[in-house]
Amino acid sequence: MKFVALDERLYAYLLAHRTPDDAVLRELQRETARLGDKAAMQISPDQGTLLSLLVGAIGARRALEIGTFTGMSALCIARALPSDGKLLTCDLSAEWTGLARRYWERAGVADRIELVLGPAAETLRALPREPVFDFAFLDADKAGYLAYYEEILPRLRPNGLLAVDNVLWSGRVIRPSAKDADTRAIRDFNDRVAADARVQSVMVPVADGISLIRKQA
Repeated sequence: MKFVALDERLYAYLLAHRTPDDAVLRELQRETARLGDKAAMQISPDQGTLLSLLVGAIGARRALEIGTFTGMSALCIARALPSDGKLLTCDLSAEWTGLARRYWERAGVADRIELVLGPAAETLRALPREPVFDFAFLDADKAGYLAYYEEILPRLRPNGLLAVDNVLWSGRVIRPSAKDADTRAIRDFNDRVAADARVQSVMVPVADGISLIRKQA
């Protein structure tokens, strides 16, 4: 079994040895933290770095995000796109995405981001059913993961990449006693992806677990 368990000191070391966040990202993280318990919905700093790295590495020009919250993930994705690249991001909350818009403006990427407020499944179903996205990030209601996956995949180009957050669900995915709806939804999603011949996938133990899913050519 080849893995390293992280404690707080080792995780701090990990964060310190990556490309550092700039002032805009740090301020967004601080303002989101002031929301209290809801701040847990924000991606971690290392997840933000990973998203930017992945988007840049595959040369993505069109990206999709399901679940925006206060906009950190969208900011990280948009920054890695070329100047004429576009990110379509979906969320339900005008309040939280209002905060996001302020930071997108400050970061100079607001012109690359199209925000659609409303149920993401409806937004996805209204899109052309053809490969238009190079990269997608899914971090929304867990009960909707399978439905979002089936709507995203046809719209992802061959060799396009989908990143999905919270797939380890704080370890509850392997606890027999965990029978709540969200845990069952994550298990079902993980099982479906692992058995899907249309994709190649791997779980990466970053934060609460990220599945990286490549659409087969």
